[in-house]
Order: sequence, then C-alpha cells, then structure tokens
Amino acid sequence: MSQAGCSSLPILEREYAQGVLISEVVLNKSCLEDSSKKLSRRQSRAAKDVKRPGEMIIKGHRSYDLMLCLQLGIRYTVGKITPIQRREVQASDFGPKASFWMNFPTKGTRLTPAHRAVDFKWKDYCPVVFRNLREMFKLDTADYMISISGSDALRELSSPGKSGSMFFLSQDDRFMIKTLRKSEVQVLLRMLRDYYRHVHTYDNTLVTKFFGLHRVKPSSGQKFRFVVMGNMFCTELRIHQRFDLKGSSLGRSTDKVKIDENTTLKDLDLNYSFYLEPSWRDALLKQIEIDSEFLKNQGIMDYSLLLGFHYRARQSLVRGGSLPETILQDNKLAVLSEQDAMEDDSAYNDYREGLVLVQRGSNQEGKVAVGPHIRGSRLRSSSACYEEVDLLLPGTARLQIQLGVNMPARAEKQEKQEKDGGKSLRQVYDVVLYIGIIDILQEYSMRKKVEHAYKSVKYNPLSISV
Repeated sequence: MSQAGCSSLPILEREYAQGVLISEVVLNKSCLEDSSKKLSRRQSRAAKDVKRPGEMIIKGHRSYDLMLCLQLGIRYTVGKITPIQRREVQASDFGPKASFWMNFPTKGTRLTPAHRAVDFKWKDYCPVVFRNLREMFKLDTADYMISISGSDALRELSSPGKSGSMFFLSQDDRFMIKTLRKSEVQVLLRMLRDYYRHVHTYDNTLVTKFFGLHRVKPSSGQKFRFVVMGNMFCTELRIHQRFDLKGSSLGRSTDKVKIDENTTLKDLDLNYSFYLEPSWRDALLKQIEIDSEFLKNQGIMDYSLLLGFHYRARQSLVRGGSLPETILQDNKLAVLSEQDAMEDDSAYNDYREGLVLVQRGSNQEGKVAVGPHIRGSRLRSSSACYEEVDLLLPGTARLQIQLGVNMPARAEKQEKQEKDGGKSLRQVYDVVLYIGIIDILQEYSMRKKVEHAYKSVKYNPLSISV
C-alpha cells in the first residue's frame, strides 16, 4: 500500500474464538504505528478483564505449605499404586480401615523424597477404589498427576458456601480440591460402596465425580481432610453464568454487588426458562430422578443442582415480534449434516456468532474435544433421525454432546420495559448447558432433623433447604 493510499483509520484483521477477541493485526501498520500501539494496549487491557477464577498460590501465600503437601502426597500415592496390577475391588477395599499413612519429613526417607514443605503425615483412603474410579471415568494416571502435582501452582477459590471449606483448582481447571469436615469423610466412606455401584451402573450420572480422598497432618497444625473432584465447568467454552440451585427460597439470593462471570448465583437469581430437545429433556429429568433417589436412600440432604451456561448469541424481542431462527425450532433441533456444515459457508449464516449443531457422519475425521473425564454415551436427536450429534466449533473442533455436558438449548426471559410503556421485552438466547449434582456429603442426621423442625416453625417449611 502506498503512502497516498493510507487510511486515516486502522485496517484491522481480527480473529475471534467464541465471541472473544484472541488476536488482532494492523494491516496498514506503516501508516498508523501510533494507532496500532494504542489498539494493542487496549487489547491487553481487555484480555486482563477476562480473569480466571481463584488466587494463584505462590510462596508466602497462607496455603502455600498445604499446597506443597497435597501435591507431594498425591504424586507419591498415585505413583505408588499405579505399577500394581489392576484388579476388581473387593469388600476389604472399602471402609476406614482400607487406608494407609506415611511420614514425609523434609529431609526425606528411604521411601519418600526430600521436599520444601513442612514435616507432615499423609493418609490415603481406599486407594484401590479411587484408582478404579479414575479408570472408570477415563482419567489417564499421568495426566492426573501432572494436572494436580506438576510444576504449576494450584489456585485457591473463595468459598461460595457457608461450610467454611477451602477450595483449590488445578491450573488446567480440570480438578477441584475441597477440604472436608471429619463427618463428611465418614459419610463418603460409608456410602462409597453404593456410590461405586451407582456410577458404574449409570454412565450418564450427574452426581459429583470423586477421584481421591486424603488427609494431611502438618507437624505443627490441624489436620486437613480433602477430596479431589471433577470440575464440571472445565470446557473450551466460556461459562458466562453459573447457578447453585436447591429448590428453596429462604436466603437463596446473591448480593448484587460486584457480580461477574465467576459469581455463583442462587435460586431467586434465576430468571430464565430453558427449552431442550424433547428426548434430551426427558433423559435429563429421568437421570436427575435416579440420582436423587440414590441420594435419598443414602440419607443425604442439602445437595444442589449446579447449572452453568455459555451464551452462543443474543436476541432481544419486544412482545408481538416474530421469533428468529434459533437452535430450537418448534421444540425440535435445527441440525445440519456434517458435510453441509464443513463445505457450505452459507450454513453458518445463522450461527456465525455461535456454534453449529452437526450430525455424526460415518467419517469421523477431525478433532473431537471430549473434555475432562467424560464417559457417558453421546446424545441422539429425535429430529435428526436419531443420529448422534456434536457441537461444531467452526474451523477448530467438535464438542461431544452428552447428558449434562455441552447441551445446546434455548434460554428465554421476560422483562418489562418501564421506558417503553411497560411493554414486555422477551430476551432469547442460544446457550450451551452444563449440569451436575454437587454437595452430596451432608447427612440428614438427628441434628439436621431438629434444625428442620425448628425452622419449620419460624419459616414456611417449603422455603427452607434443610
């Protein structure tokens, strides 16, 4: 381009991934060096606005020594049991007695390495059971160890609940580590045999995936008991909103100050209706019923339905307007064939701000992003002749659609516009849903029964969660 042809405005080449700007190149850089620098600075500031949840645990952090103990203990115990030939679990592999402990002095021993943390004792519960669970959930042992116990630090999350538990997140977001009370450890050990049988029987179960149960006792300090779980929000898509739902109303709202994408909202904050492909909706409700019955039989209470979703595109409509093409048409999925989606650029016209739903063809070429510890069957669509379907990220990869994972849906909410004569504004979104059942270690004990009776006198029994 000649100097005479220089534009007073920058000519930009931008690349987006799921609506987020990931790169930007100024094509007329020789003419607009100053503009380019300004845009680069703005881009850097925008990138900083998208923060990953949690606080990095570095030296001097209050949880630094605890993190080193966790990482060293998991690296040692998982590595210790891996070379042992795999076998089916036995009755002796369950219960409090199916555990071992080990001393980890800073100078090291014949069995343990020297380390930078404080002296501590390590206890590993039911290692054979959790090893088989990790294999059942299709976790590679090396990936598991590197993710939690590699060179990267963990991140500490602010506790979203009233339990006072500490939460840690692996750097790749795949695993959540939560400290437990002694009573919660006892509940998990008691129900572990039935939990193992349940997740083995139901591939698409929505209950929390447990990968390990451990205890750390520093030479000077209190014991820390913790469980390693799967992070259901680990996905290539950005989770824009997340909700912790208990089906109750007392105290179930979030202070509206400084709410961002990492804020977990509650029941009274949820103002959406979600519409799924009919067969998916039936399967989801059935699995929730099965999982709830399992928890009821275990005497578990106070668990939550964790819901997160990714906005694919936004449409706002005033009442009386026509509904645009969305991924759900007359409660049926709008599905493209894989060949059409790959070859015909016009197929993306209605979806250029989001994802494309495609049938699974006989040709399975191309990268399929299965996500962390996904093991259930792919969902089929009744409106696509019972073909298995994926979400296609144009130019990148496919995401498997499974129960509670990567589920396309339509979200709607109604809002009254005071400035426009009180007309109702219907907002329609194409979303991708992530759903799971969490906090399943609270037993309905005698103390909780007394608490329920007391609160039932003071409040509406249908509004309380205990």
